[in-house]
Amino acid sequence: MDEFLVFPKDFVWGCATSSYQVEGAWNEDGKGPSIWDTFVHTPGHIKNGETGDITVDHYHLFKEDVALMKEIGLDAYRFSVAWSRILPEGTGRVNQAGLDFYDRLVDELLKNKIEPYLCLFHWDLPQPLQDKGGWPNRDTSHAFAEYAGVVTERLSDRVKIWMTHNEPWVAAMAGYFSGELAPGITDVQAAFKSLHHLLLSHGLAAEAIRAHAKGSVKIGITLNLNPVHPASESRKDRDAVVRMDTILNRATLDPLLKGSSPMQEFAVGKLLSRTLIKPGDLEKIRSLDLLGINYYTRTVVKYDRKFPVVAATQIQPEGREYSGMWEIYPEGIYELLMRINADYLTPVPASKGMEQKTPEIMITENGVPVPDGLDFDGRVRDERRTHYLRDHIAQVHRAMAAGVPVKGYFHWSLMDNFEWAHGYAQRFGLVYVDFKTQQRTIKESGYWFSKVIKQNGFEY
Repeated sequence: MDEFLVFPKDFVWGCATSSYQVEGAWNEDGKGPSIWDTFVHTPGHIKNGETGDITVDHYHLFKEDVALMKEIGLDAYRFSVAWSRILPEGTGRVNQAGLDFYDRLVDELLKNKIEPYLCLFHWDLPQPLQDKGGWPNRDTSHAFAEYAGVVTERLSDRVKIWMTHNEPWVAAMAGYFSGELAPGITDVQAAFKSLHHLLLSHGLAAEAIRAHAKGSVKIGITLNLNPVHPASESRKDRDAVVRMDTILNRATLDPLLKGSSPMQEFAVGKLLSRTLIKPGDLEKIRSLDLLGINYYTRTVVKYDRKFPVVAATQIQPEGREYSGMWEIYPEGIYELLMRINADYLTPVPASKGMEQKTPEIMITENGVPVPDGLDFDGRVRDERRTHYLRDHIAQVHRAMAAGVPVKGYFHWSLMDNFEWAHGYAQRFGLVYVDFKTQQRTIKESGYWFSKVIKQNGFEY
């Protein structure tokens, strides 16, 4: 017999999106160019040469989208603000029309009793700031704090949850090391500098938000985190796990939650840290009320001395289930939550001089890209996504039963959208979107999630 898994009464059920992936209107109403506008308009970067110029046109269709959120029953919606829509040059002149859009979106959400979770940065840096050096330039951190203050001044009378960044590790490493994402740079030193300045900007923005906030607010950040497993039990593979975990997980967790940096464990980081990390930086970074955890899969690695920095490379184990982009591994979300709780959230005795308010934690992204489409009767029977949701949320419940205080779960994403370098080839949404007509259709997984929210649990 299935067990009915019940969640706490105040558990938050939500969905997430990002500005560049859903808004479109890339050059309307005074918006300036971002690095993603530049990147997608440069041939060879995006599958099939696709762009986010229109994507799912959330900028114009947000009321329809909020109505879908209400129909599903969401408690909360995590969205990001397009920095260059607010400050077209990245600093200085404020574009009031850009702020007006988010004004309207927030009001529409609240009118439908959906809590806005605002994220200030989801990878779309204003191009003028990239022209001045981008995230490798420390000045960008201060520009981000200026931007945070402007948005807080306008929206904090209604928005109480503020996330500074979405996945700063990806913005740094995929943007400045592998070059897979905008701005498409391949420079390991630039990547290390970017990561530190992204984290520093979180701390500076936290100060700005608190200075401008009109009432009580919570400040958080969302991190992409993966449990790391060895390809074999060999000593070299197990050592590779330690290095990969350090660069993939500890590089963001340690500064934010311990006030320390593991950067010096790598030769390039040791070289840079003498001038990169200034006195007081780590104290500023360690400013957090809410830790958002984005989980999709695990990382399995083997020793590879040819691979720079970590001397390890990722493999895809045989005999496993895979989505359009990675391995499906539900147990990983449990493992990750247990590890974070044990290593970072367990109160530290006062005698060690490490007392700090323990942040709340939430799953702020979790989802799967699997093929789906409209059947002859207009329904989208995406059974693999429903199974994915069921198995992963059950693992969240398992961690909570073991004592991990998870406060909420946000599915990625509300609707199909532009999936970065993959263009429109991968669908993640609970809502199916016909990209030619912009017709929206709630998928079977969306109706399943709706039922879970209404019951605050499900049979498993």
